[in-house]
Amino acid sequence: MTLARLAEYPRIELVGGPTPLQRLSRLSDYLGREIYIKRDDVMAVAPGGNKLRKLEFLAAAALNEGADTLLTAGAIQSNHVRQTAAVAARLGMHCVALLENPAGIQAANYLSNGNRLLFDLYHVESIYCEALNHPEERLAEQATRLEAQGFRPFIIPPGGSNPLGALGYVACAQEIAAQCAGWLAPAAVIVASGSAGTQAGLGVGMASVMPDTPVIGVTVSRDATAQSGRVSALQQSTAALLSLKAPAKITLWDSWYSPGYGIPSDAGNAAVKLLARLEGVLLDPVYTGKAMAGLIEGLEQARFPGHGPLLFIHTGGAPALFAYHPMS
Repeated sequence: MTLARLAEYPRIELVGGPTPLQRLSRLSDYLGREIYIKRDDVMAVAPGGNKLRKLEFLAAAALNEGADTLLTAGAIQSNHVRQTAAVAARLGMHCVALLENPAGIQAANYLSNGNRLLFDLYHVESIYCEALNHPEERLAEQATRLEAQGFRPFIIPPGGSNPLGALGYVACAQEIAAQCAGWLAPAAVIVASGSAGTQAGLGVGMASVMPDTPVIGVTVSRDATAQSGRVSALQQSTAALLSLKAPAKITLWDSWYSPGYGIPSDAGNAAVKLLARLEGVLLDPVYTGKAMAGLIEGLEQARFPGHGPLLFIHTGGAPALFAYHPMS
């Protein structure tokens, strides 16, 4: 399979070039296995994160349609909203975000610090909702309101997770393959799996450029049965954009998302502290901390194939650390 059609889709430069792929030497010694990290927390905007790869394609589509407003939705501490808002500011666009509090957290830091503080700095128009059970309908309603006010909105789904957005991680798979060529053959790629776009894009891309390397999604929102349908549908629709067949196998581990989306766990917090102490790398308690807990405990349970190096995708999120302070 080839990814030749990827170049047909317009994109704008937001990531700032290939993100670092680094060996975590002290963590490798600690765990007894070679661990590498793809630093998608280190980018040119916002201050980085996986949504920027999706927004390279989504924002390009918005500009091509003549939009002047990016309209999206997420949690009060949404990394996606933060990155969308920063992109809007960079492009001179208005940004409107529907915000929910899915975990019902009332701590002052959660409600006003971390990503929420950055929304204000990026000049987001924030609209609070009790729940976003049907975000497509709510976003369509807001688009109608904005149009009546003279704006030209472009709707970006939560997480930027639609087929166009997922192309960002198809492109990331190409980048990984180029960085690994001739010296690194990961036994598996590990990534947090939430709104599904990152895992779906990686799945399509890796199946084309590194087909022997499985992508393992550690769920952060729901169990594997519920998540599998989301990833599968998005992989198929993303592959269709590129005239490819979607990968047949989807691997999801769901032992680490409890007690629920946006609620830190003991294992996730321990992983955050471990990476900070050993490597000076900041994870977050919602996504990457739980995904790293899956990597660490997956090693303890001998769940990974073979004995080769593992590649962890750092999808960003460190601003949320300030919202969840103090960490238990």
